[in-house]
Amino acid sequence: MIEIKGIHKEFEGRVVLDGVSGVFQQGMTNMVIGGSGTGKSVLLKCMIGILSPEKGKVLYDGRDFVNADQETVKAIRREMGVLFQGGALFDSKTVLENVRFPLDTLTSQGLEEKTEQAMLCLKRVGLEAAANQMPSEISGGMKKRVGIARAIVMNPKYLFCDEPNSGLDPLTAVKIDLLIQEITVEYGITTIVISHDMNSVMRMGQYIMFLKDGEKMWEGNSTNMMSNTVPELQEFLSTKLI
Repeated sequence: MIEIKGIHKEFEGRVVLDGVSGVFQQGMTNMVIGGSGTGKSVLLKCMIGILSPEKGKVLYDGRDFVNADQETVKAIRREMGVLFQGGALFDSKTVLENVRFPLDTLTSQGLEEKTEQAMLCLKRVGLEAAANQMPSEISGGMKKRVGIARAIVMNPKYLFCDEPNSGLDPLTAVKIDLLIQEITVEYGITTIVISHDMNSVMRMGQYIMFLKDGEKMWEGNSTNMMSNTVPELQEFLSTKLI
């Protein structure tokens, strides 16, 4: 479980996040939605330690990540997996080497053990046959699956996905959504997905946080979202569901 309490972030006096709080449960696909510039990506960066909030706490199973000592920060980071929006694969590395990269840099395991673990993750996303291919030789959907394999290779407790369906056709987007959901349940991960794709939100949104101008305006799930009475969310949905 991840709990955020009163997260406040400013850039040169401009408030980007204004006291955002919420609870993201284990074994669920938790989603953060909102228009461009509402603070979604900044919230994600505060949660994974790329940015530091001026106020507030980020609690990983009760551990305060924002104010922790370096050893605790390192320990929590080892429990994170991140799927970046563009895939962020290394062009000069094979698919297998990309997936194995976190193990190469963060563990002292032998090459055979790391390779076996990476191959298991590739098999889990259905790409073991592409292990020796280069990123330039595979499709966009396959790159996203490689990114997922790399994100779970360290057996994370927490998985962050930044616009996982960006640039994908609708059929591939559905496959990526289902894969993220399956892995979340299978591994008991606390998964947080940043998304603009309302089809994805309706499929995956077991918990949904809606941000507007840096504030949390609504929280709920895909079942009760359509019956919400929040004007800002209704306006957002009207532009996304046309």
